[in-house]
Amino acid sequence: MGEKLSNKQGSIMIVGVGGQGTLLASRLIGNILMENGYDVKVSEVHGMSQRGGSVVTYVRYGDQVASPVINRGEADIILAFERLEAARWLSSLKKGGTLIVSDQRIDPMPVIMGAAEYPEGILEAIRAKGVDVISADAIELATQAGSSKAANVVLIGMLSNLMPFSESEWKAVIDRTVPPKFLEINEKAFALGRAIAAR
Repeated sequence: MGEKLSNKQGSIMIVGVGGQGTLLASRLIGNILMENGYDVKVSEVHGMSQRGGSVVTYVRYGDQVASPVINRGEADIILAFERLEAARWLSSLKKGGTLIVSDQRIDPMPVIMGAAEYPEGILEAIRAKGVDVISADAIELATQAGSSKAANVVLIGMLSNLMPFSESEWKAVIDRTVPPKFLEINEKAFALGRAIAAR
């Protein structure tokens, strides 16, 4: 299990592929931080939001935050929606930081076109470098909760143990952020993710 984030300030990178729900994830993190009095800067700075394109969102918080940009080696946590995206952005993680990753594979266009092969053993190689990795099949857990589309909230559940907020505070933010018809599924998804990371 990863180290808890500082109560004072922190930097979280959310990396994934368009269509995976990274925007909702960043909104949930941003909302809980703002409701607890932090200055928060959120910026989607790379990639394209269409389905299949690489998407990276920066979330920085503290007493006063000048810029949302997280430079190489500065992220306290990387929240990765896919294995290859985790590897692609690993250099942004600070020494002693935590990688939270959904253990799933989404082939990028060069792999689909046959111009490249998807690397094997990505998470094993990352762990071999001494990186603190918390991983789970977020799609499978989300499916258990009622919809594979709730994988983003499974990952938020995994992240929640590393942030200084109670389970009830997280649930209140989910209740206010997620449309009512998806609320029960997302609450279950959050609980399943939180249980994984608490082990």
